Order: sequence, then structure tokens, then C-alpha cells
Amino acid sequence: MPRKKHYSSTDLSASIQGLLEKKAVGTQEEIRDALLKKGIPVNQVRVSRILHKLGAIKMNEDGKIVYRLPSDAEKYFVPKEILKKLISRITHNESLVVIQTVSGSGQVVARLLDLTKNLDILGTVAGDDTIFVAPKTTKNIETLFKKIYNLLLN
Repeated sequence: MPRKKHYSSTDLSASIQGLLEKKAVGTQEEIRDALLKKGIPVNQVRVSRILHKLGAIKMNEDGKIVYRLPSDAEKYFVPKEILKKLISRITHNESLVVIQTVSGSGQVVARLLDLTKNLDILGTVAGDDTIFVAPKTTKNIETLFKKIYNLLLN
């Protein structure tokens, strides 16, 4: 019985990176299927790990949610009028700003915040449709909230 060829994480990363650069794929299953067609056996869990390692994010591109690499994502930042449509709600408490977006837009909005200079944030944690923004200091949470609100909605 022939042995299965083993693909290293580096090989799989390169294959997935190439796929994301050439093709719009919206799900991990689509990525897995495309790799299987190339003769590369991989499961969804491994695809998920590699996407995370590559820093891939989901973006709304021409009305379709697709995975993109961070360097690609910066080319696709949406105009202000479209950005406004992605935001459902922005709120805060004494320690965090929370942004709710339409499904699939959390990561792209979080990336925009992470790349914005002089915003006074430590970073963001983004899910599919919710973003937690960690401020550098909680003393100025109201000011941070206003900056984010103005950046995203004004």
C-alpha cells in the first residue's frame, strides 16, 4: 500500500497563501476542497490553524465574504459610505469599546482600527460580527469611544 505524502505546515501555508492570492474563497471547506483537488489531503481543523497563522481575515468583497491575507486586505479597505453600512452599533463601558458589525465584517473593521495611528488602543479582538477594543488607558474611554465613532460613522 503506497504511503500518503506528508505536507509540512510550511508547504500547506504556501499552498493556502497562493490560493487566497489567486482566488476568492469564502469558507474553510472551499479551501480544503481546492487543496484536495490539487492532491493535498488536509482537514478543516488544519486549514483553520494555518489561516490563523497567516493572519487571514474575512472581508466583504463585492457582496461576498471571502478570506484575504492582511497585505491583500489593505487594498480592499472599504470607502466610508460602505463602512458605515457594516457597523450595527458602537458602545462602551468603563473598560472596553464594543463594536457590532454585520456578519463577516468584524475582522476587517478591527484591522482598520489596528492600523489607525494615534487611536490610543492596545489592540482589538474580533469575531465574525463583534469587536472588543482594548484602550491604552481606561481613564479616557469616552474620548476613545468618540474617536472610534467619528472614524467609523462620521
